[in-house]
Order: sequence, then C-alpha cells, then structure tokens
Amino acid sequence: MPKNKSKSERKIILFSILGLIVVAGGVAKIFIKNTPPIPVATEKATRRNMTELVVANGKIEPVLQVKISPEVSGEIIELNVKQGQNVKKGDLLLKIRPDNYLAARNSSQANYRSAIASRESALANLEKADLEYKRNDTLFKAKLISESDFLTAKTTYDVAKTTRDGAIEQVSIAHAQLDSAEADLSKTTIYSPLTGTVSKLNSELGERVVGTAQMAGTEIMTVADLNNMEARVDIGEIDVPLIKLCQKATLEIDSFKDQKFSGLVTQIANSANNNDTSTAASTSGSSTEATKFQVRILVAEKERFLPGMSVTANIETRYRNNAAGTNTNTNLMAVAATNGSATNALADKKPDELAKPVEVVFVVEGDHVKKVPVKCGISDDNYYEITEGLKEGDEVVSGGSKVINRDLEDGKKIVVNTAAATQEKETKAY
Repeated sequence: MPKNKSKSERKIILFSILGLIVVAGGVAKIFIKNTPPIPVATEKATRRNMTELVVANGKIEPVLQVKISPEVSGEIIELNVKQGQNVKKGDLLLKIRPDNYLAARNSSQANYRSAIASRESALANLEKADLEYKRNDTLFKAKLISESDFLTAKTTYDVAKTTRDGAIEQVSIAHAQLDSAEADLSKTTIYSPLTGTVSKLNSELGERVVGTAQMAGTEIMTVADLNNMEARVDIGEIDVPLIKLCQKATLEIDSFKDQKFSGLVTQIANSANNNDTSTAASTSGSSTEATKFQVRILVAEKERFLPGMSVTANIETRYRNNAAGTNTNTNLMAVAATNGSATNALADKKPDELAKPVEVVFVVEGDHVKKVPVKCGISDDNYYEITEGLKEGDEVVSGGSKVINRDLEDGKKIVVNTAAATQEKETKAY
C-alpha cells in the first residue's frame, strides 16, 4: 500500500509540472503574439555629395600684432596713446626718463674724446721716436755712437709704435662704448613699429617699467593690425593629419549671432601646444591633458572683430561626390546617421585579444529588421559614408536612437512610424 501511494503521488506531481509547462508556453505565445512592433523611422541608402568637417574652438586674433616692451628700464614720463587709438608706423608712443642714459652717453663721449687725444699723442711720440731711431742708425753705421746708444733709440721707437697701436685700439673701444650709450639713450623713446590700433594698454604714465636686456621686461602695450584677422583654433592629434593648407572653413563667432564667415587655413603648428617637458613634474602633470595643435585660419570678411573673441571653426577636410566615375570606390553609399543608425557590436574574440567594435546598421526586411555589419568612410553632420555592407536603395532604420540602442535586435518586428520615432530625434551623429 505505501508503495502504490507513493507512485500515485509522483504521477500527480509529474502531471502538474507538465500542466504548468503547457500553460506557461501558451501564455508566452500569447505574450509574443501580442507584443507590439517597435516604431522606427527609416531612410533609403542613396548616393549624395558629402563634405567631412573638423570642428574646433579658439579665439580671433590679428594676423599681425606686436607686443611693445622697452629695452631699457625706467619711469614712463610721456605716454602719447590710449587703448583703441589708431597709430601709424613711426608715431611716438612713449618716452622713458632718459637722465641716467644721457649721463652715460656724455661719459662715454668724454672717454672717446680722451682716447682720440691719447691716440694723437701716441702718433706724435712715434714720429719723434722714428726720427731719433733713423738718426742713431746712421751714426751707428758710421761708428760715431756706441751700440748701447743705438739699441736705446731702437727700443724707444718700438715702445712708441706699440703705444700707438694700443691708443688706436682704445679709440675703437671708446667709440663702441659711445655707440652703446647712444643706443640706450635712443631706446628711451619708443615709436610704433607698424600702422594699426593700440589693442591693449597695460601701463600708465609715471609707472616704472623693466627693460628686456636681462629679463622678460614689462609688456607696456600691444599694437595690432585689425584689418586682417585670423582664427586660432586647437585641433586634436587625431584630426590634425586631415588639416591641409588652403582648406576652406566656415567660422561662427559668438559675438556675431546668426552670421557665418569664410576662411582659409594658412598655418598648421608643427608641435603640440602642451609639449613642455622641461621638468618631470610638468611632464606628469600634462600627461592626462589632450594633445592639441594650433591651426590658423585667415578670415576673408572685413568686420569689426576684436582680439580674443570666441570662434568655432568648421574646416572642410575631405569630399565625396556622387558623379559617376569620380569615386575610387563605385559602391560608396551614404546612409542617414543622425538618429543612431550606426551602432556598435562586438566581434568574435580571439584568445587573449580584446573584442573589436563593429559598426552595424539595421536594414528593413518586410516587417522586421536585420543587423548588417558595415564599413564607414567619411561623415558629415548628417550622414555616414558606407563603403561596404549596403547597396543603393536599401531601407535603413534611422530613428529613434534610444530604441535602436536599447530595444532593437536582429529579427525584431518593426513598424515605420516616423512621428513616434522622431520624438527623441538627436541632432548629431555618434
């Protein structure tokens, strides 16, 4: 009896489990059947013209500007300009008190005159010694004087000649010192090196300034030609190889709302902005900073730009045209990517290797989607160039991005509903 009862209980449990499985399967079928399709926006892959842009931020600066620092130290006793004033090349900008430099010039001038007098005296002595030497030489040959007297006359002549040579050199030294003193005196008066505008004025009348002879010196003012301006922007090390001279750029300056300006790349830095490795501390401190290279873009338009204005530059680097036969790859396709059509998947990993990201798109096949690996070329603000994986006319999911990243999978059912999908539309490709 106990054994028969145990078998009956096991049968009851088994049939109960089977019943639950059947019920669960039915519920799952009903759930799957009732799962609504995912609303997406789509766009067909098509040929088009594309321009790849490199975007960078920076400042507007004059092409030509000169920072005025004195070469001599002293007090500003005359300041003839104000900030924003226009000046011409050669206009007087300022004067530094010249008293000490005037005294030094006068002292050097006196030394120079003294050296000239000494030279003239030495020449006269040499002439006298020369006559005495010649006379004694004649007498010595006639054996009318002793050898000792002759040698004394010769030595006197040699000393006079050496004194003459030294006096001439002293004149050269005194003349050089006088030139230096006069140059220092002239540097107390500073003139404009170019025609332009005083864009910055850092010093005031009566202020003492330091010269650049032995140190950095005081930056008194900046004179700039504001008629020719350029954008100085920082480009990352990944994008800088794409930048070439004479490439076109579109500039957006914060101070000029709803206006765009054109420009041309004129200069590309050969070294990074943050490559100061003079000390170990600076090297370790800058190791975490992004490496940037300065690029200069000449602004074509003439506007009232001011130095230091913020600018965003869109530099045109590479182009793709859809004209037949112009492309090296005749299967170039561009597919909308602003709403996330290009997503990342992981390739199969080899032993001891990290998985590499693979770019994919979702292609519409009837009422479902298929994940298709692709290879991308250049991109602009709205499109990716697809070099492999698609053919012209393929319908590709282009929105919305959250659905693509979170819900959409290979084989998922979809419904084309642009209005519902574009409620979360993004404006930039990733």
